[in-house]
Amino acid sequence: MMSKGYICSGVLVVLVILLVMANLTVGTVSIPFADVCDILIGKEHENAGWQFIVWETRFPQTITAIFSGAALAVSGLMLQTAFSNPLAGPSILGINSGASLGVAFVMLAGGGSIATATFSLSGFFAILLGAFLGAALVLSVILFLSTLIRSNVMLLIAGIMIGYIASSAISLLNFFSTAEGVHSYMIWGMGNFGGVARDQLPLFILVMSVGLLMAIMLIKPLNALLLGQNYAENLGVNIRRTRNLLLIATGLLTAVTTAFCGPISFIGLAVPHMARLMLGTSNHNSLMPVTILVGGCVALLCNLICILPGESGIIPLNAVTPMLGAPVIIYVIVNQRRIQYFN
Repeated sequence: MMSKGYICSGVLVVLVILLVMANLTVGTVSIPFADVCDILIGKEHENAGWQFIVWETRFPQTITAIFSGAALAVSGLMLQTAFSNPLAGPSILGINSGASLGVAFVMLAGGGSIATATFSLSGFFAILLGAFLGAALVLSVILFLSTLIRSNVMLLIAGIMIGYIASSAISLLNFFSTAEGVHSYMIWGMGNFGGVARDQLPLFILVMSVGLLMAIMLIKPLNALLLGQNYAENLGVNIRRTRNLLLIATGLLTAVTTAFCGPISFIGLAVPHMARLMLGTSNHNSLMPVTILVGGCVALLCNLICILPGESGIIPLNAVTPMLGAPVIIYVIVNQRRIQYFN
């Protein structure tokens, strides 16, 4: 099984590289592959416009897509394992809605800032804090309800209801907000991997890497949870600490992605299933890295589809992700009896 994991990882790494080059060369302005390579290795290019496009637009967008796809995919994987439910995910359980609600409070109610008696934040950092607090709040409620509700189906329904409540609050904020605020929030809600500027990229990569590292550190407890909570406790797994770490990692990854890129649908739900179908196992030792790579590939592919129209404009990201993710979920639902996920 490990050899299959290595083969899949190798193929996916090659696919990521190809998609990265495609994302760097395709767009409203087509830049030859050789020129892109010259620009990336630091050579002075005679066309300053191409150099600006590659370094200031396409490179940050490509890196953002890789990390955002990986973050959402890993978040979905951890939630599906924690709830033993193949339909769990950041969007289905309302975590995306919680992050969106936090951003809505900042953008629509707070005028783009968060102010208290002791400190004040504005701009990007206020949006990031709002998204993180919203995602963490919803996930905390879900994990609390998981101690009261035994049925995974009922817990999933409870998460969907919480998502509806958050969406209702967002609608009210939109109703009482200004036209400019509503327009800005609507554009943000369509999803876009171009929300990270080049100077913000190091911080974005650092925060995402911390969240992904926390997820990798949870591989052993997640494998134990596949056997059931009681069995995991007998193996010495601290369930409460594992849940808290899962809460922090998932909340961090989802919040940062949502703050920068908007509420992206289906990647967190569908990608873990793609990885499981490729490997035929739920062992997180091989499933976690493959899920990270598949998440990056899917996000890069979606971003490439979004920019294909060229001069005609850019397709909203959330108009593309369901086309790739929904067929996977339908396949999982139809073949759930033949697919062994949590074993």
